[in-house]
Amino acid sequence: MPALTQPPSWRVWLEAMRPRTLPAAVAPVVVASALAWRDGCFDGTAAALCLGFALLIQIGTNFANDYYDHAHGADTEHRVGPTRAVAAGWVRPGTMKLAMWGVLGAAFVIGLGLIAWGGPWLLLIGLASVACAIAYTGGPYPLAYHGWGDLFVFIFFGLVAVGASYYVQAGAVTADTWLVAVPIGLLAVNILVVNNYRDVATDRAAGKLTLVVRLGERCARWQFGVALWGALGIPLVLVGRGGSPWLLLPLLLAPMAWRHQVRLRKSKTPGELIQLLGATGRMLALYALLLAAGLVLDRA
Repeated sequence: MPALTQPPSWRVWLEAMRPRTLPAAVAPVVVASALAWRDGCFDGTAAALCLGFALLIQIGTNFANDYYDHAHGADTEHRVGPTRAVAAGWVRPGTMKLAMWGVLGAAFVIGLGLIAWGGPWLLLIGLASVACAIAYTGGPYPLAYHGWGDLFVFIFFGLVAVGASYYVQAGAVTADTWLVAVPIGLLAVNILVVNNYRDVATDRAAGKLTLVVRLGERCARWQFGVALWGALGIPLVLVGRGGSPWLLLPLLLAPMAWRHQVRLRKSKTPGELIQLLGATGRMLALYALLLAAGLVLDRA
């Protein structure tokens, strides 16, 4: 296989951040902050700190994945997805590991600022977030290698991220907080599903037992579809609980959800799945924006 031409350094690090995954960090904070606005307790400073923490945790996790997947042999010359910096030889493993610790350390420092709003118990969330960012693909029991990645993403990018972002602004967590956290978690998991669907052959060869490897591509397609339509069902629940029709704005994405489900079923090449991965991230971003808009208008 011919050697890859190394892009400029800035491009290497930008790709290592995996921009397609970043909506999973932004969406929970946007939705939680909109809910806080509706409930009359929005705090811009706390929301900004949550956003900074979430983005850095996501980027740190991506750097950890780049480092540990190479160390475990999951990223090889047979990889069908985007080129990974360490596997391609563009970044030395030690440099990537140092960058991982630097970014996660910066996230923890930003998180310390939230103690003024949420109290010292938030240290536990900060430490757990950093630990899981590493344990996702590193440590003695890497979560992603044993089929726990989907549950990890749902909990941390859905329930924890939305719940904590709302709590530091409102001082409490409501039933609606958990309700709006569910679709964000489900759609964040779908980003992982598409990624693992694309990498199923190389993951299987490397012993990375993702849910797609364990249960097969047919089950992955079902999981993807259930998450899409489950997310679109939550606005109906919110309206049923007394919310205004503005909360139905995310249902505008139903045609997109259907197209994504068809695309996953019909995709035959890695390129098609890489495009769907980006589209899945955009779906999460659009859903979060529409739900946030509905929550803001629900106050009016």
